[in-house]
Amino acid sequence: MSNTQNGAQTGQKTNNIVTRRIASRKKKRLALIGAAGLLIALTAALVLVALKEQIVFFYAPGDLAQKQVAPGTRFRLGGLVADGSVERQESESTVAFVITDTVDTVPVVFSGILPDLFREGQGVIAEGALDAKGTFVADTVLAKHDETYMPREVADSLKDKGLWRHDEGSGASQ
Repeated sequence: MSNTQNGAQTGQKTNNIVTRRIASRKKKRLALIGAAGLLIALTAALVLVALKEQIVFFYAPGDLAQKQVAPGTRFRLGGLVADGSVERQESESTVAFVITDTVDTVPVVFSGILPDLFREGQGVIAEGALDAKGTFVADTVLAKHDETYMPREVADSLKDKGLWRHDEGSGASQ
């Protein structure tokens, strides 16, 4: 073999090695990107599964027994303030009342300033947790906006139970 042929073969071998290294880097990079994408998808799926039960705007009183919410778990409770249930405690800022979906009821205790529009027979959503006795200890209470408004979720819950009366609120979907 001549030096020219030898040099050409050596150059070809070198080019093949360089080409394989580049292809190998591309494969590794592609594998790394694929693994990262799979990891992100898996993480998103796990988060959605874990939050499945928590992605609810609120629970109605009737839902609590079905869902078996553990004491201390934070959630929102929505419904109507039961007629005759509002009682001011010895502390001016503590109020006890009952939230109902007209079938089931849940006693609620709230310490703080209630919204101006809070009153019996009106739609409310309270945020807090159940205590060991089954009383909902609220740290936030949201009331309706005006005489005709009822939170959509409360109205939908009443409709699902067949208890919706059109004159109870026209702010929600009909």
